[in-house]
Amino acid sequence: MFRGSFSSQRVVVPMTGYYEWGEQEDGTKQPYFVHPKDGGLLNAAGLSAARRSEDGESWDITFTIITREAKDAAGEVHDRMPAYLPDDKLGEWLAPGKLDDDEKADLYQGLGEVSEEIAATFVTHPVSREVNNARKVDRTDPSLIEPVELD
Repeated sequence: MFRGSFSSQRVVVPMTGYYEWGEQEDGTKQPYFVHPKDGGLLNAAGLSAARRSEDGESWDITFTIITREAKDAAGEVHDRMPAYLPDDKLGEWLAPGKLDDDEKADLYQGLGEVSEEIAATFVTHPVSREVNNARKVDRTDPSLIEPVELD
């Protein structure tokens, strides 16, 4: 679905952090919140795609976040993490027009380098398992990112 999107449909997904689940000794999954130690906004590199809806009358727009090998605190919980962009690279990432193969390679390589620098600022902590129930959880509840003690 996103094969051609890297050339011309790049987006930024703003976030303050994200959840990852780590397997516990008893086989259950424990959610962790991964975020910059000093807070702030992260710019995750993403791609978008548009498809005609099944009724043919409208468009469905979707997006995905580009991931890469997890580093630093993110790697303690999961083997993948989002690719990040510093503020000074947003214009380059969002520039309109289609990229040629060399431009795509340069842009992709740069994602790896800056993502590692940004990931070096991350910390992670366990959070309530309430985040596991996407249908019932209040996504605006600030307690969902508060640290919890593990038994």
